[in-house]
This record gives sequence, C-alpha cells and structure tokens, in this order.
Amino acid sequence: MSAPQNKSLRLGSTAPDFTVETTKGKINFHEFIGDNWVILFSHPADFTPVCTTELGLVAALSEEWKARGVKPIGLSANGLGEHEKWIKDINDISNVDLDFPIIADADRQVAALYDMLDYQDITNVDAKGIPFTVRSVFIIDPKKTIRLTLSYPASTGRNFDEILRVIDSLQLGDKHKITTPGNWKKGDDVIIHPSVSNEQAETMFPGYRTVRPYLRLTKSPF
Repeated sequence: MSAPQNKSLRLGSTAPDFTVETTKGKINFHEFIGDNWVILFSHPADFTPVCTTELGLVAALSEEWKARGVKPIGLSANGLGEHEKWIKDINDISNVDLDFPIIADADRQVAALYDMLDYQDITNVDAKGIPFTVRSVFIIDPKKTIRLTLSYPASTGRNFDEILRVIDSLQLGDKHKITTPGNWKKGDDVIIHPSVSNEQAETMFPGYRTVRPYLRLTKSPF
C-alpha cells in the first residue's frame, strides 16, 4: 500500500489519495471516486458486534447510495482474509449482499493518513497495544473535496439515515443555491442562500417567503 504523507484535513481539503488492497482488489482511491460521491468510513475491527450491524446497514442501503451517485468504501485494521470471512457473517446476520469494498488496513497507513486512530479509548487496541480506528466518516464529492467529517466513539453505532440526509443537503445546495435548516429532511422547505438577491430569488424561487430579511424560505426543489 502506498500513501502520501499525513496532513491536517479540514472541510474543503482534497481527500488524500492512496493505493490499497481491498475485498474488491487493489484500488487507487482517486480513481475509485471517479465522477461519484464517496462515503469513506472506518470501523474498529472485524467480528465485533457494533461494526457488524453497521456494515449490514450500509449494505441494506445499497439502492439509496446508488440513487444519489454515492459509492461506499469501508476500512478496518484487519487483513483481507478476515474481511472475507466476516462479510459472510454480515450477509447472514443482516440478510444482505455486501458488495462494496472494504480496505485492508492492518498497518494503519490509511487510518493514520485520515486521522482515524483511537486516542481516547485505551481498550480499543489490538493484541500488540496498537490503537484500532474510531468510527470515522468522510463524505467526498466528485472533485475529491472533503465535504463532511464525523467521528463516533467505538461504543456508538452510526446513524446512516443522517449521513444520507447530509448528502441530500449537500447535493441539493450544490445544484440550487440553497441551504437547509436544522432537522431538515428530504422534501422539507429550504433556505435561499444569502448570496442570492431578492430580485434573483423572484426568478429562481417564485413564491418564496421572507421570515426575516436574512431568512427566506422556499419549497424544496426535490
């Protein structure tokens, strides 16, 4: 596996590229992204209870990812052999057909590159005392730009409905010059971006309503 030197990652950073072995063969990350959105997510270890439920959920949401042009890719600090055996368990337990790649990162190179290692939970380590990964999430757009980062503790499973919600918000905002309010869900009213003048809003969002000069709402373009 080859990877560039680690650097601080922020929203708006270019997602670091790497080449790595996965359950779907060797993958170059930027080539894997292509013209798609990607969710890169790590889990602490194979054959662990919370992780098993999470990967089952991601597999069950396969059509939701495809509908949004999103490619999931998982990662844990285990080898390919363990991944392959574990996938059989996930498929059986969750009644799914897991078809997205899982990165084999036993040497923690990608985990270190994306700052996924657990420095809080002293029990989240392997037999050699080396930290496993936390439950990190990176949403990356087709320009290879990091649009969202989340880190969950090892003890808490992620809410993938929330991750889908954020992707909907980001994709809608990129296309229509809108933002989304707190607790927004697909189909709810949206906020007209402050950069859009009232005159432009009349054309772009006919019938919009002004709650305050700085808060203008319109129906969702979905």
